[in-house]
Amino acid sequence: MRTKSLKKNKINVVTLGCSKNVYDSEVLMGQLRANNKEVAHEEEGNVVVINTCGFIANAKEESVNTILEYVQKKESGDVDKVFVTGCLSERYKPDLEKEIPNVDEYFGTSDLPNLLKALGADYKHELIGERLTTTPKNYAYLKIAEGCDRPCSFCAIPLMRGKHRSTPIEDLVSEAEKLAAKGVKELILIAQDLTYYGLDLYKKRNLAELLKALVKVEGIEWIRLHYAFPTGFPMDVLEVMRNEPKICNYIDIPLQHISDSILKSMRRGTTQAKTTKLLHNFREEVPEMAIRTTLIVGYPGESEADFETLKQWVQEMRFERLGCFTYSHEENTHAYNLEDDVPEEVKQERANIIMEIQSQISWELNQEKIGQTFRCIIDRKEGSHFVGRTEFDSPDVDNEVLIDAAKHYVKTGDFVHIKITDASDYDLFGEPV
Repeated sequence: MRTKSLKKNKINVVTLGCSKNVYDSEVLMGQLRANNKEVAHEEEGNVVVINTCGFIANAKEESVNTILEYVQKKESGDVDKVFVTGCLSERYKPDLEKEIPNVDEYFGTSDLPNLLKALGADYKHELIGERLTTTPKNYAYLKIAEGCDRPCSFCAIPLMRGKHRSTPIEDLVSEAEKLAAKGVKELILIAQDLTYYGLDLYKKRNLAELLKALVKVEGIEWIRLHYAFPTGFPMDVLEVMRNEPKICNYIDIPLQHISDSILKSMRRGTTQAKTTKLLHNFREEVPEMAIRTTLIVGYPGESEADFETLKQWVQEMRFERLGCFTYSHEENTHAYNLEDDVPEEVKQERANIIMEIQSQISWELNQEKIGQTFRCIIDRKEGSHFVGRTEFDSPDVDNEVLIDAAKHYVKTGDFVHIKITDASDYDLFGEPV
C-alpha cells in the first residue's frame, strides 16, 4: 500500500559535485523561495531535485547511485516526484532516460526556467544575485563566469557547460552586496577558469578590474581565488592581491602535470619551464602567497620517466596545498582517442606516492607556523573543537585550525586572532589571543 510522504509539497534539493554545483543549487532554491515554494537542502521532502556531477567516473557513479536511491524511494511511496538536473543530465540525458525511466524529468545545466516550470514555479529575471545560501553564513561562493573555452584533452566540462560566458562586473558587485547584507564576510570566486574572465564582455582579461570593484563592497573582508588557468595568466591580478588587504594571499591553480610530453598531449598550452617561471613570479610578487594545485597521474602514455619528473618537481616546488587525482577516461574528450594504457593499480600507486610527498611538505610547512599568530575565520563548532581557517585555507579542501572548545570560546562567523600551539600534517591547533 502506498504511504504518503509527511512533507507535502516540500522540495528537497540534493547537490553533488563541485562548488559550481553548490552555487547553481542555491540559485534554484532562491528562485523557488521567491515563488513561495517550501524548499530545503538535503533534507526530507516529497519532491526531490538531484543536481548531478558528470566530471569523472567516481562522480558519475555517485550521481547514478543517488538517482537510483531516490527512484527507489519514489517506488516505495516515500517521495512523489524525482527530477534530475546538472552535468550528468546535460551530458547523458538520452542514456539516462532509457536506463532510469522512472525519473519524472531530466534537465541540462542551462535548463533552469524549464526545471522551475516543472516544479510549478516561474523564472524571475529580476532575481539576479538572489540565492538561498547553503554554506556557513560567513562565506559564500560567487560564480563569475560559466563554461570554458580551453581545449584540455581530458576534460568534458565544455561538453556539459558550454562556451565561456562572463557575468558583468555590476551584476557581480550587486550580488556581493546582497551577500554582505546577509552577513557573508568571505567571497570565494569560482569559474571553470577565472583568468579568462572578461574576454568575451570587455575584450580583455578583466579579473583585476573585477577584484578592484569587489573590494569596495562593505562587509566583505576576504576574497579568495579558485580555479585559475596557468596559460595567459593576467599578471595584474598579483598587483591587486599585493595591494589590497581584502584579497587573500591564496590562489588555486590546477596545473595537472609538468612533463612536457604529457602537457602537450593534454593540450595545456604550456611547458615545464613556463609553468615553473610563472610560479616563481607568483612567489616574488606576493611572497606570502599560498598556492594550491591539483595534479592528474596515470594519463595515457605517462611513463615512469614522466612520473619521475612530476615527483621531483612536486618536491622542488613545495606547494602549500596539493590534491592528486587518477586519470579518468572520458568519452567524447580528445584524450578518449588515446589508449588508457596505465593500469588502475599503477595510477593509484602514483597518486599515493604524490600525496605522501605532499603530506611531508605540508607537515614541515605547518611546523613553521607553531608560535605564530594568524587572523582566522571561525566556520563552525564540531565535536569538542571550534573549527577555523587562515587566509591561506579554503573550506573543505585545505587545512583547518582547531580550537579546544572546553578551554576557549569563539563565536562562529567571527574573525579571531589565533596563536598556533601545535600542528599535524593537515591541521593546526591554537588558542585565541
